[in-house]
This record gives sequence, structure tokens and C-alpha cells, in this order.
Amino acid sequence: MKIGVIGTGQFARSFISLWQMHPDVEAVYACDIVPERAKEHQEKYDLAGTFADVEEMLASDVDSVAVLTQRWTHGPLVLQALEAGKNVYSAVPMAITADEIKAIIDKVTETGLIYMMGETSYYNPAVVWARDKVAEGAFGRVFYAEGDYVHDMDNGFYAAYKYSGGEDWKKTASYPPMLYPTHAIGGVLGALPTYATSVSCIGIRDDRGDGVFDKDVSLWGNDFSNMSALFHLADGGAMRTNEFRRVGYWRGHESRFRFYGTESVMEQTGQGATWNIKTEGEDYRKGKTLDISDLFYTRGGQVPEGFGDVDPALMQSFASGNAKVQDRSRLPKEFEGAHNGHEGSHHFLADDFVRAVTTKTQPPVNAWKAARFTLPGVIALESARQDGARLPIPDFGDGPENPAW
Repeated sequence: MKIGVIGTGQFARSFISLWQMHPDVEAVYACDIVPERAKEHQEKYDLAGTFADVEEMLASDVDSVAVLTQRWTHGPLVLQALEAGKNVYSAVPMAITADEIKAIIDKVTETGLIYMMGETSYYNPAVVWARDKVAEGAFGRVFYAEGDYVHDMDNGFYAAYKYSGGEDWKKTASYPPMLYPTHAIGGVLGALPTYATSVSCIGIRDDRGDGVFDKDVSLWGNDFSNMSALFHLADGGAMRTNEFRRVGYWRGHESRFRFYGTESVMEQTGQGATWNIKTEGEDYRKGKTLDISDLFYTRGGQVPEGFGDVDPALMQSFASGNAKVQDRSRLPKEFEGAHNGHEGSHHFLADDFVRAVTTKTQPPVNAWKAARFTLPGVIALESARQDGARLPIPDFGDGPENPAW
């Protein structure tokens, strides 16, 4: 396959270099709204070439594109690429409106093309572990789960928005937290075979006064910097997520998950995780609590060369190895020793897209799954704007069966 990468910002280089290594990728190209960045990537990673703009790339013979641009631009670019007959890998989120999400699903259905959203939490070690335990029935009935994405703006986000936003960076640094929900929701729904049906969300208005999360400055008229949402699930259970951008937490897992079942409970914090197992019968004194932190710890992570311009606060996103619960046996041998990121997920995501395109099989996080990870946050934002009103969440069905990769 031939991949054209749209957008060569700070994260693009991670996937460009992995696709360059993949034995089933013939060529990788790039384009960027700042042409010099694309040229730099071509020289550094020995790319097959660059294109002047998106239109030129979509008119070429690349069969697949990766949309790695600003988060609010994904929907229109994905639709443009699908219209041009290209398979699509998209960074998160899928889109920022319900109409865009529906249009992507309709276009994938119509064309039979591959769409994949690169949600890192699907391969988060805690989620991989929980997905296996849910399948085994070890939790009993999971009636409640939590997923948080706790990332303070001072922890690298100011620098990232300045890098990409130019002089008007504050307009977009106010991006509503619930429009970036997939690192939290995707971890819960990546483990549980269900989806969200309704939501009530509370938005907490910012008071820092620096022009970020200021309604008069924000492109979205947004002044919510922290948001909490409670979702009803199709299986009768509940899910709670937090999206925090002003929070006094400076290290540890940005995404963390908790699953509460009738037979056992897994609780993850920023620093570790425990598994509480209820004993059979009435004698709770025979229950046990296991420290399972070591299963989730990613080993072997090193900061890759050429990332010197990335804010140190974001570097942990690039410098991670793999955890004990992540089975690497399916990955190409060329990825051994290659830089990884987001708690070991990058290798799996890069390979998922190549497998999907070359085998013409929908990937695990396909358009339908991506909608279930993304749309609940879109509706949650609307709920917060209505002072927490409980709102229904549309659903587009299961889609094709996901492969057991």
C-alpha cells in the first residue's frame, strides 16, 4: 500500500517512521499547510515524496491517507479523502459534530473503503487487561465503569497549541474538553461490549483569566475547562468520564480506568492499579486484593531521536515501551526496538491500519466503533451547555465484525 500523510506536526513523525518500516507499505508521502515541514520529514525519513496540498495528494495514486491535522479539522478532511476513493486513518477525534460522524459512516458504507480512528486507549495496557477479563467473565456483570483523561493545560498543551496555532493560538486552545473524549470513553467501551445511550454532563467554567477558555476569544465560544459526564449504557449499566484541563496533577497516567463488577473490581490511579476479587459465598474475609500495577507498566521506552522540539511535558507520550499484557506476537519483526508511544499503543495502531487495508478487513476501531467512542462526547458538550440536561445519544449500529487481531 501507499500512504499519504496529511499534516506533519509533532505526532506525525511517530507514525511516518513506523509505516516506513512496515513490510507491507510500499511508499509514504506527506503534505502540510506549512510546506517546509513536509520537506523536512521527506529528508529525515526518506519519504517517497511530498505534495503541494491535500488536493494534489488525493489526485495521486496513493490508495490510503492518514489525517494527522488539528483535531477539529478531521471530519471534513476524512470525507474529502473518502470521496476521492482513499482508505483513511484518522487521528482522534473522529469529528466534532453528529452530522460529520454520520456522513463518514454513510460514506464508508457506500464505498466499502477502510476507515480507522487511531485511538490509543484501545491498546492501553489496563484496557487490554480488562478486555480479556471481561471476555472471561472474571468481573461478573460490569455495572459501572470510569474512564478519565486528566491532562492539565500547563502540562505541554500550551506549548502544543502555540506550535500549531500561530498568533491566534488562544482561539483554538479553548477547544471544548468533551470534544476530545476518546482517550477516556474509548478505554471503557474498548473493553465492554456495549455503548452509550444517554448522557448528563456538567461543565466547570474556567476562572484563570488568561484568554484561554474565554467565550469572547474561543472559536467555539467555550469557557469549560473541566467537564464530568455520566452516561447510561445499552446493557443497563453506567459509565462516568472526566475531561480535565485545569487540574493539579502533574504526572502518571493521563488516561486511567476503573471497572466495577459484581464479582471483582479493577481500580487504576495515576500511579498503579489493584484488582479486588470477592470470595465465593458469604465470608468476605476470604476475598483478596492484588496489586497488578506491574502488568501495566510499559518497559523499554526511550525518547526517539529528532524529538528535541517537543515540549518535555509531552515526551512521555512518545517514549514508552510495551507492558506485559500487550502481546507483540502479531507485530512485524521490523518494529522490534523501534520507538513507541502512548503506553505501547503506536505499534499496534500502525499495524492495524496496514492489516485492514491490505486484507480488506475492517480494523478493530472502525467507523462504527469510532462513532461510539466520539459521539457521546459531542452530545455531552451539548448537555453541559443545557446545564446538565439528560440527552439521548444516537447510535449507528455495530458495523462489520471486528477481527480478533
